Amino acid sequence: MSGLYARWIDRWETKLANRDTNRLVRPFEWGLDWLPNAPTSVSALPGYLAENTRRSSEFYGYETPSDFRLAGGCLTFTSAVNSPYPENDRVLARLFAVPDPQRRAVIVLPQWNSDAGGHVGLCKLLNKFGLSALRMSMAYHDVRMPPELTRADYHVSSNIGRTIAATRQSIIDVRSCVDWLESQGYQRIAILGSSLGSCIAFIAAAHEPRIQAGVFNHVSTYVSDVVWTGISTQHVRQGIEGSLTQDELRQCWSIISPASYLPRMTAGKLKSLLVWARYDTTFLPEFSVQVLQAFRDLKLPHRVKELPCAHYTTGEFPFKWIDGLAMCRFLRSEL
Repeated sequence: MSGLYARWIDRWETKLANRDTNRLVRPFEWGLDWLPNAPTSVSALPGYLAENTRRSSEFYGYETPSDFRLAGGCLTFTSAVNSPYPENDRVLARLFAVPDPQRRAVIVLPQWNSDAGGHVGLCKLLNKFGLSALRMSMAYHDVRMPPELTRADYHVSSNIGRTIAATRQSIIDVRSCVDWLESQGYQRIAILGSSLGSCIAFIAAAHEPRIQAGVFNHVSTYVSDVVWTGISTQHVRQGIEGSLTQDELRQCWSIISPASYLPRMTAGKLKSLLVWARYDTTFLPEFSVQVLQAFRDLKLPHRVKELPCAHYTTGEFPFKWIDGLAMCRFLRSEL
């Protein structure tokens, strides 16, 4: 980075990223048994992934849960996707409702490794803009985390199949939340996701025509490229490197990457806000710029918000207010 300001942001960003001291390098695993209708061998995996990406409506299809329960402001239900962990398969979403004759609601997805308080402040800010918010805990996060974990490692890890399965589960859980909101009379539904939540939100929106507006807070093309190059995922790369190259990992994880579903966005009328940070060392700016160019090339309706910070610093003053107000204003205007 060149320039005094850029170097200052980079030092601040690095300090924030290094606060976490519990990152573990886990061994590489193919994890084929985590995949639905799993391929019989690693050699069959490329064909399996290509076919399921092509038929993604089926891959991300599901049956609506039958046990929705709202109590004390918390919505719970059984995930339509099964994992080996009962706590993970019990979805929790906190409802922040406000009176609204237009019946508008925003599904909110925080960042990777967010705790139970992640984005609660943003939900309350959405309320001040007259919008109800449903803050969903993604797979393996906070109350859905198995007891052997201290981080949401099972959502993104050096286990290829488990990472795909966790992403698929979070996306399907989002679609189930849309089902519940619709059943409660909400007529205009949006989604807002940050970082990993942005990836989940994007793919959910690409497959869910009932979502009418989307805020993608930090954008990138491929999950693999973020993992390979990002400052906060080097421990995941260390577990993969030596077994797969960056290009091979991109092929494996294309099925859970926004870039694979950009053409689907042309079928609907989703209005999007794309947020990126000029000095980001987690979602490198070059990957964010690729998303912006793709939206322009496909003539998708969108706005862009560029932040003068990096990834972790987005959550710090004053950038969190710049970001939060931009997202809330967009959603109020588009819902």
